[in-house]
Amino acid sequence: MKDRLKSVHSRTVHGSSCNPASPSIKGSAEQTLPELLRRQKYQLVGNHSAVKKCRWLHKSLTEGRACYKSRFYGIESHRCLQMTPSVNWCTQRCLYCWRIQDGEAQPSSSGLKPSEWDDPSELVELSKAAQRRILSGYKGQAASGNVDLGHYREALEPKHAAISLTGEPTLYPYLDDLLGEFHRAGMTTFLVTNGTRPEVLKHLSEEPTQLYISVSAPSPERYMEICRPYSPDSWQRLMETIELLRSFSCPTAVRLTLVKGLNLQDHEGYARLILKAEPTYVEPKSYMYVGYSRRRLGFENMPTHLEVSEFSTRLARLTGYDVIDESTESRVVLLSRLGKPIRVT
Repeated sequence: MKDRLKSVHSRTVHGSSCNPASPSIKGSAEQTLPELLRRQKYQLVGNHSAVKKCRWLHKSLTEGRACYKSRFYGIESHRCLQMTPSVNWCTQRCLYCWRIQDGEAQPSSSGLKPSEWDDPSELVELSKAAQRRILSGYKGQAASGNVDLGHYREALEPKHAAISLTGEPTLYPYLDDLLGEFHRAGMTTFLVTNGTRPEVLKHLSEEPTQLYISVSAPSPERYMEICRPYSPDSWQRLMETIELLRSFSCPTAVRLTLVKGLNLQDHEGYARLILKAEPTYVEPKSYMYVGYSRRRLGFENMPTHLEVSEFSTRLARLTGYDVIDESTESRVVLLSRLGKPIRVT
């Protein structure tokens, strides 16, 4: 294992500055990063946010296929808006992350926070407008019949916000209000966080429709190797978040991103964390060999669905959770103590 980790880290570019202190994506003297994000089809929103088309939105419109979140939770893929309120800030530099990280672009993405944070209500409207710009490319296909016209019209009015995409959303100081604004707009929300800012989650007065916590290691040593946090107390902060999960009234999920050769073992360690958190769901999911993660990991680090399934079955036995669904294409398994997942409406 030490040799494998050494090999992984030999391919990793380490940054020296903290991403939470990165530049505003608007008005910065360093234009390389915004230009790069635009080339990657990000719709930059306001001073610090972004919207990006999920491939499942495309597949839903053009092929009638849906994301595993549709199968599990009832999310309509063509009406899902994928966004982030912190496009260029994170508290970790996970090896498996497909996003660009410090030191992987020239000039560096490090710098100062934006001088002004955008108003949550404006951010919701700007994000919906960005989604409509993305969807404008399907207008001709809808007119010609290649895309279902009804689905296209529905897509123009998103019903769900996946607050994930890139960066750490709890760094946005008005996250509570952002959730409220999405809900008042008639939308449901999935909030995905790495759990390193428990104080933000603890003081949320508006809960998301569903809360995801990413747990990518069963021990502090493995966590430091895989997640490479900027703060040395991040593991302790993640444990605080784990303890907090039971206090939420909304459904909660622990997402395990599994990387072959790094964290596809120590079932007992993961089981201890899950029993402490008591989430509604556990989602063991394969790392995907895409984006900038290919600079840090190899194709061989991507587990097969069979490997994810075998891992999940053993974890279920250790925790008393049941395997209640799975998606072979997305290499993800759903564990819960519920007979079936709660459908999001």
